[in-house]
Amino acid sequence: MTRTMIQAATTLNQLQNKLDVIGNNLANTQTTGYKNRNSEFASLLFQQINQMNDPANAQGRLTPDGLRVGSGAKLTNPTIDLTLGSIKQTGRSLDIALLEENHLFQLQVTEDGQTETRYTRDGSFYLNPTEDNSEVLMLTSKDGHPVIGVNGPIMIQDGFDGIDILENGQVTVRRGEFVDTVGQLAVVEAVRPRFLEASGNNLFRLPDVEGYNAGEIIQATGTRLQSQALETSNVDISKQMTDLLMTQRAYQFNARTISTTDQMMGLINQLR
Repeated sequence: MTRTMIQAATTLNQLQNKLDVIGNNLANTQTTGYKNRNSEFASLLFQQINQMNDPANAQGRLTPDGLRVGSGAKLTNPTIDLTLGSIKQTGRSLDIALLEENHLFQLQVTEDGQTETRYTRDGSFYLNPTEDNSEVLMLTSKDGHPVIGVNGPIMIQDGFDGIDILENGQVTVRRGEFVDTVGQLAVVEAVRPRFLEASGNNLFRLPDVEGYNAGEIIQATGTRLQSQALETSNVDISKQMTDLLMTQRAYQFNARTISTTDQMMGLINQLR
């Protein structure tokens, strides 16, 4: 009975983690460029106990010969589903949508004094002044992280009449009758997307992966974009609700296993 309670308690903890993943997906159904997280269960260590040694016992038997006693289930690391969401036209000049799976924008993110490249599908960009010169603007994400172009962060001298991001990734500004190209978005492709790790705020990062270098996981690629548009979340609400109900039911069954086992152990103690 103790083993049964340990199995149920272990599985309950993992079921709670799965509920957290589903809740995060549902909370981001309206988040631009959000990618669904998938999670699956894997069995932990189990032991095969064969209690029937006579070969005659196997004749006509329809169920497995013996018992498989396991240690519960474990939730695997959530995988990121980079399939396309629907494209929504916005009419905003700094909105741009990626039209290919596994393609990503690059951002320069600084945290705790460390700067690294992170990736996103969210193409809603903004202009913010640089720290050194208020007359020089920088293309950034909505959180203020610089967008990386082919020559680094995209800087724009203030005083223009209009700005556009073209479908080939070029950033152009209009000054009177003249149009200048001031930058080019550096879009990359995750050729091994399973290695990407969610880092919060709708961003991904590339952790250190033994046996691989960054160039084998993230590679530069051509751009296929749609101007003045954004990609919506690819979360399937109906599937998430189905998974939520099934996970809640499994949670209830395991919780009932613990309470029933506890009651049975109490009855045994009373008989003593």
